[in-house]
Amino acid sequence: MTGACPTSRRGRPRDPGADARILAAACALLMERGYERMTVDEVAERAGVGKATVYRRYPSKEQMAHDALQHIFDLEVPVEETGSLRGDLIATYRATLEFAHSPAGQRFLLVVSGEAARDEWTASLYREMYQRRQAITRRTLERAVENGELRADLDVDAMVDWLPGLLVLRAICRTPVPPVEDAERLVDAVLNGATPR
Repeated sequence: MTGACPTSRRGRPRDPGADARILAAACALLMERGYERMTVDEVAERAGVGKATVYRRYPSKEQMAHDALQHIFDLEVPVEETGSLRGDLIATYRATLEFAHSPAGQRFLLVVSGEAARDEWTASLYREMYQRRQAITRRTLERAVENGELRADLDVDAMVDWLPGLLVLRAICRTPVPPVEDAERLVDAVLNGATPR
């Protein structure tokens, strides 16, 4: 018995580097322009792929922005465990200040502040990203409270928000952010308080 073997139709081979290029393009455009002015067409063009390729990976611009925001913070402000609370905070503060001093970080702070003030939906996107980072830092501080390294009556949320709040305020007012070498001093100011010891 003879018969023709069915031929399988094969499309274009999957581009193994497309995922990384799409994510990198989305991150760059978010930091340059923000969510409102970023388009899927621009992401596709910058990544060197077709628009359909982007949509196969991200069904919506919102999902793409969500993943890109997480990647920005994971890359620019990595969570480090140094073995001590002070060491962890200094590493986080130093990475945060380095990002805030970079041209991309300065643009990002301004863009986020402006977009969040104009539109509640866009603000919720940025808020979700920040809350993820808040939760990581909060767990570190709560463990320090349990271990007796910090006071039991510590306002953990205020401590978590202190440095990001300072940076956003200075970005809005166009005043310089603290230099990177001030990371230790800022951490000690938070840990020791303002009153004489």
